[in-house]
Amino acid sequence: MDLNVTTLKETEIYCVNPEEVPIVYNQVEQYFKYDIHLEDNSIVFDVGANIGLFSFWLTQHYSGIYIYAFEPIPILYEALNKNFQHIDAEHLKAFPFGLGQENATVTFAYHTYATAMSTGYPYTQQEQIELQEAIFKNLPETAQEEFKPMLNLFFQNTPMQCQLRKASEVIRENNISRIELLKIDVEKAELDVMHGFTTEDWSKVQQLVVEIHNIDNRLKTIESLLSQNGFNIIATDQEEGLKGSNIYNLYASR
Repeated sequence: MDLNVTTLKETEIYCVNPEEVPIVYNQVEQYFKYDIHLEDNSIVFDVGANIGLFSFWLTQHYSGIYIYAFEPIPILYEALNKNFQHIDAEHLKAFPFGLGQENATVTFAYHTYATAMSTGYPYTQQEQIELQEAIFKNLPETAQEEFKPMLNLFFQNTPMQCQLRKASEVIRENNISRIELLKIDVEKAELDVMHGFTTEDWSKVQQLVVEIHNIDNRLKTIESLLSQNGFNIIATDQEEGLKGSNIYNLYASR
């Protein structure tokens, strides 16, 4: 599969689907609500980096940001790495694997038309129906009929072998002493990512924003895990387009 190139903020961006780029980029500011903030030269872990639009946004707003970005889907990693090379190769580091609770090879569902929805936990038929209904209800009435056929395309996927590694190993190998912001958006694998951190690793993390699929009371489980590791839960909320779904964003800091 060949990559495409589009332009964002007068910068060439490598991508799979150019139409996804402005949509995903416009969602990035959601991570900086509830007094989540950074300073210049901060260290950020971008877990579930896709093609690197969150990282690109950071470089547009801060100087000298050090970003460790993780993307297990090979074609998305290729785009991520190319983007990093011409945005800021000195401070941005892309890894061709995701983070998980163990080192493993996992079969992902790669969503061709909505790459940001790619997941190691493929959607069941019921989950697909519930998410489609939530998205549809949050659309303006004038857009519903036009958008409805696209919803099925979002879930079309291809199986793909991907690599996962534990965060604790990456932190040790790269001598990470502090993480100002840990951003996790991994489509139902968020708890796996967290289980890859040791107690010592958690002590290095200052702020966290995580997208949570509230399956089996996962929201409460993650709140408890973070509280046990010294975090204050600032807030949980839902994006406007996902209200009524089981998908939440959780914000926490020390």
